[in-house]
Amino acid sequence: MLHLDDIASHEEFFAWTGRLRTQVIEPLARGEQARYTPYDWRTRAFGAPLPLPPAPVIVVEGVGAGRRALRPHLARLLWMELPAEESWARGRLRDGAEQREFWDGWIAAERAHFTADASRPHADLLVLQRPEGYEVLPGPGAAATADHGVTLSDGFSAMG
Repeated sequence: MLHLDDIASHEEFFAWTGRLRTQVIEPLARGEQARYTPYDWRTRAFGAPLPLPPAPVIVVEGVGAGRRALRPHLARLLWMELPAEESWARGRLRDGAEQREFWDGWIAAERAHFTADASRPHADLLVLQRPEGYEVLPGPGAAATADHGVTLSDGFSAMG
């Protein structure tokens, strides 16, 4: 699994697609091990490279995983249906006062991102949180990709 929090940074909330492509997608597409440099949100610096071995499916988790530039590389796109305000409140609680400035900028950046490049309409599956657990439903993009196999090419694919 790859968390996009490891790819994004304070300076690049969403401008990390090139780094993801060169460090992760391209090596995996060649069947090679990827090596990505994770970002440390507390020190505000990229760390030592970490390996990501090739696998039939790599789960890419995080806001922006379903963006237009990445969709050709996705086997499936899952959308976690949760009100934005609730997601932001969870993030603020998790990160504490130390990341308050980040969250002030993030909310505007996330809104702008999804206005320009909506992911939800392309989701194959919608994941809804219920009191008793999670419910998985067909997404708005399911019909468009219903005939695809596990991957969209002969190589490895990422999953958002």
